[in-house]
Amino acid sequence: MKDIAEIRADFPILSRSVYGKPLIYFDNGATTQKPQCVLDAVDEVYKSYNGNIHRGVHFLSDMSSEAYENAREKVRLFINTSKREEIIFTSGTTGSINGIAFSFGERYIKPGDEIILSHLEHHANIVPWQMMCERKGAVLKVIPINDRGEIILEEYYKLLSSRTRLVSVAQASNALGTVLPLKEIISAAHSANIPVLIDGAQGIQHGIVDVEAMDCDFYAFSGHKIYGPNGIGVLYGKEKWLYELPPFQGGGDMVDKVTFEKTTYNDLPFKFEAGTMNYPAAIGLACALDYVSGIGRENIELREKELLSYATLRLSGINGLKIYGTSERKISTISFHIDNIHQYDTGMILDKMGIAVRTGTHCAQPVMDRYGIEGTVRASLCFYNTKEEIDVLADGIEKVKSMFV
Repeated sequence: MKDIAEIRADFPILSRSVYGKPLIYFDNGATTQKPQCVLDAVDEVYKSYNGNIHRGVHFLSDMSSEAYENAREKVRLFINTSKREEIIFTSGTTGSINGIAFSFGERYIKPGDEIILSHLEHHANIVPWQMMCERKGAVLKVIPINDRGEIILEEYYKLLSSRTRLVSVAQASNALGTVLPLKEIISAAHSANIPVLIDGAQGIQHGIVDVEAMDCDFYAFSGHKIYGPNGIGVLYGKEKWLYELPPFQGGGDMVDKVTFEKTTYNDLPFKFEAGTMNYPAAIGLACALDYVSGIGRENIELREKELLSYATLRLSGINGLKIYGTSERKISTISFHIDNIHQYDTGMILDKMGIAVRTGTHCAQPVMDRYGIEGTVRASLCFYNTKEEIDVLADGIEKVKSMFV
């Protein structure tokens, strides 16, 4: 793995100051910063070969189209699926889940059918299914969690029934950091011929993702969570499902023939890519995946585990601080609350010290309701963070406490 100083030098924003203090960025769960190579890749599209993809016969369109399809191939290799047709570009994880919720619902869901989620889900993996259930007369079932923030597998098994049509769960909780037992979840669902969608927004950046080994039916992630551009995401789907599902958007490029009487649809993957796709961001995403592969996903996972262990030890030693989400299997996220201090106050004061953290419900309000709290402060770390930054955070929390004595 590259030296930490070299890695940090790859990310221009990490060298800036905030309120006269060196920036300490602990909001990676919301969005990651971008290495210079990604910024350069997107800039190069607009400066050198910007042309709308797939429809043009001119030089610039050919270059953009080739780079866009090369990006699809990079994604295919990164998540390990054998078929490029199974890689759909979307606007992000939210767009991917909304698309499947609509498309799957239209094709397969009838009144009384059931969708299983976990209590750990981000709103983006709750609301689209609620909307689908309201539209189709289906029912949501929720896997409960224990006090450590882990799903209770025995309760999940009880929820599976002849009415279950799909299971949709996060790879890891954005609010607590809990890594879900996907092997057990998928195996149990598949034993009853139930497909599984995985929200990989908080999983893709923390280690190796192998969708064929995982055997999920759908997998969604966002480019901006893995050091890539905003506005681009990926939906992986097994070919058998994508072939059967109707498209969830209509427009150019997803059609074969159009008349006022009937429209026929394009082949995969284009069937699900309506309109002008965000090809500059897709090309930037490919660069981000190359960057991550160059660092080494095994190296990233090991470093983040080391940072999580160190941060947990440091913050656990602060009187009056409680950590929510204490599973042994976690991504590098710590969600905490300080006695008698509102999370927004904590976050705003830390900000004045140059420390960026996330405060509130983290778009996971059911998680907060489970613990009877309004929200938490969340520090989400990644491989470009350091132990020294964690020390500054711990000192900053002590200063926050001293202001409320």
